[in-house]
Amino acid sequence: MTTTRDALRVAFISDVHSNLEALEAVLDDAGRTKLFCAGDILGYGASPNEVVRILKGVGATCVVGNHDVASLDGDVGAFNPRAAMAAIWTSEHLSEESKAFLRSLPREVRADLGSRRLYMTHGSPDDNIWEYVRPSTHADLFDYYLQKVDADLMALGHTHMAFQWRSEGGGLVFNPGSVGQPRNGDTRAYYAVLSVEDGKAEVEERHVEYDVERAAKKILSSGLPPSLATQLFSGG
Repeated sequence: MTTTRDALRVAFISDVHSNLEALEAVLDDAGRTKLFCAGDILGYGASPNEVVRILKGVGATCVVGNHDVASLDGDVGAFNPRAAMAAIWTSEHLSEESKAFLRSLPREVRADLGSRRLYMTHGSPDDNIWEYVRPSTHADLFDYYLQKVDADLMALGHTHMAFQWRSEGGGLVFNPGSVGQPRNGDTRAYYAVLSVEDGKAEVEERHVEYDVERAAKKILSSGLPPSLATQLFSGG
């Protein structure tokens, strides 16, 4: 019988943004898969503590994002007015348990996935928190990034836009898209499943329907900016 070497399957999420309904739909779809989160657990949505509690409960491996940092330190100077209002609201509603969890999160994570080496951060290896990385602007840097962090798999967040890029040498850089606030005209929750088998890595982009209306109603009743609710219906 032929055995498969280092076969594994893990799920990647990012930019949940306190959207409990979207996160629950993603976890239902992913099943009992090991979970990695590329930051921005909080911000924009109305269920920050519930989202933190779920991610902590499932043992997700997470990095911190810019909205998470702002929700802890209250520094919203780099945000637009709507994002700043959401960060302040989130900070005012965070439990001490949620704050402790967020403070424990690193800015970058490295992990061995079978024979492949993973690096994960919210922004980029050069700026973990704030840099927006897209293939249209950063493809020439991807080989440099992989070499810099000594990895052949890299998971990024922050842009809310899913992509995957491969180097000629087999390196893979990807973004799973946003669970809680997609910005590509699609209202579904986005995540990705990474499979590694016999040293070969494949990323499957997944899109999941969720109760958008319920998530939006919670935003409207919370005192958050109403446009954060309407945005969920446009996916933009």
